[in-house]
Amino acid sequence: MTASERPSPNFDGRPADTPIDMLVIHYTGMESAEAALARLCDPESRVSAHYVIGEDGGVTSLVDEKHRAWHAGEAFWCGHTDINGRSVGIELVNPGHEFGYRDFPDAQMVALEGLARDILGRHPIPARNVVGHSDVAPGRKADPGERFDWKRLAAAGVGLWPEGDIGEGDADKVSEMFSSYGYDTRDMEAAVFAFQRHFCPETHGSPADGAMAERLRALLDLCDT
Repeated sequence: MTASERPSPNFDGRPADTPIDMLVIHYTGMESAEAALARLCDPESRVSAHYVIGEDGGVTSLVDEKHRAWHAGEAFWCGHTDINGRSVGIELVNPGHEFGYRDFPDAQMVALEGLARDILGRHPIPARNVVGHSDVAPGRKADPGERFDWKRLAAAGVGLWPEGDIGEGDADKVSEMFSSYGYDTRDMEAAVFAFQRHFCPETHGSPADGAMAERLRALLDLCDT
């Protein structure tokens, strides 16, 4: 995939002997693409990402994948806390919940699918480690949010999505299963909302129930195959 370059100074070295085994997807959450790019390249902001994808499908490279971009901040996944050190970060241009959250256009999704497959071809990233910012920072971040089409992305070979009929599972085991899947469970309400944004957008904001527990169990089964 061809990408234009707009180098950001906001990066440092990755930790030695740490694999690149995560892909983290964000939305920019700003009023325009140019405003987002300016912030991601401003040394005073101390934030960046490896790539930005515009709503027209244009891809901009900001930080080389060999470096640690500063996109995840305080985060947790599968026992790890330096998510920046082990991940590639992609920002999708979208105004986000603060400025008029909207669907992600087809051209943007097509570009993401291609870029993500290229990244997976370069790095050993398990499907469960294709996550949203809200997955690794529940309670702190909401992106890319409930309008993002994770099912479509998984169908393109990037990430996981439970297929088939989803019945009723044991809601009492949700905390244990969340931890097994990778979530930080110190704030279970935040973890539930993050999971719903990703895997149950139709019930986002509702309490954990048997249907959500069964969807989580189906995902864990996929991780074992």
